Amino acid sequence: MREQIIEILDDIGEGMFEGSTNFIEDGLIDSYQMVELVEVFEDAFNIEISGRDIIPDNFVSVESIEAMISKYVED
Repeated sequence: MREQIIEILDDIGEGMFEGSTNFIEDGLIDSYQMVELVEVFEDAFNIEISGRDIIPDNFVSVESIEAMISKYVED
């Protein structure tokens, strides 16, 4: 899952996420992009992300995105 998330982010920003420890604070993801990413992640992982999870804390890093998506992916 982690590799797929990284690939999706690279498709959007071609390496701009590398080296960032906080995508929100570094201005790499804003509220509009969070909504766009949710759509991409929903399609990629065949899930439906709840609106309550579309918050900046869940888009800070690859790890936080992975934790959010993991809640919806069945083992």
